[in-house]
Formats: sequence, C-alpha cells, structure tokens
Amino acid sequence: MWKIAVGFAVFAGLALFILSKGGDIDMGGEKHGAEATHAPATAVAAPTASAATAVAAPASASASASK
Repeated sequence: MWKIAVGFAVFAGLALFILSKGGDIDMGGEKHGAEATHAPATAVAAPTASAATAVAAPASASASASK
C-alpha cells in the first residue's frame, strides 16, 4: 500500500515540474466571451501544379505498365 502512495507522490511531483517548465499554461478551463482568445486561422494553400503532377504521375505510370 505504501508503494502506491510513493508512486502517486512521485508522479504528482513530476507532473508539477513539467507544468512549471511549460510556460504560459492556463488551467482555468473553457473560456467564453471577451477573455477567449483564438489564434488567427491559417489560410489553406491551394495545391500547386507540381503537386498535382506528382499525384498524377504514379497513375499514368501504372497505366503504361499494364499495357
């Protein structure tokens, strides 16, 4: 039984150490209203022509191999 208590204490100490080194960690829960800050959404880039060619290349290679 004492091993469980020692293990819990070690785990709790490790968790507190990791959280203290983590920087700005907010343990306040879910935020609503003006205090809720969201990171700006990043724009999803449209696939380029080279990416479309790279995707299409294996399909054409397999089609020529089956002839």
